[in-house]
Amino acid sequence: MRCPFCRHDETKVIDSRNSQDYSIRRRRECLSCSRRFTTYERIEESPIKVIKKDGTRIPFDRNRIRAGIEKACYKRPISNDQIDKLVAEVESSIYEDGLREIPSRQIGEMVFKALRDLDKVAFVRFASVYREFKDVNDFVDELQPILEDRPD
Repeated sequence: MRCPFCRHDETKVIDSRNSQDYSIRRRRECLSCSRRFTTYERIEESPIKVIKKDGTRIPFDRNRIRAGIEKACYKRPISNDQIDKLVAEVESSIYEDGLREIPSRQIGEMVFKALRDLDKVAFVRFASVYREFKDVNDFVDELQPILEDRPD
């Protein structure tokens, strides 16, 4: 690992920790200038392809999931840490399946279920786009199970 300060090629690892998003956080020290810095290492997996509704295949991108969740959670009392955790959970379940291709619909269902537990308003926002509601009746049909679970 090259030191970002003096560009020396030799560093030593002082501390290693697993991070929540399948990365390894390493604290390093340069053997030349003795300055310390942190690096994050991610395991490079074989690329997963997402099969879109029209049949095209695109590379899996966790940032797209995060963007969709952020839109649904806009102006809601949901922290970035909660969003990061939700994205990490969806991503880990995708990688745990071991499939090289996954339909976008399946990813949407994962996000859909996770948002239902996190925040009901964000869930409805995501559902309105994801399920492509055509009219108010579609909303009512989707909200009915939530309203039935609600204590009076």
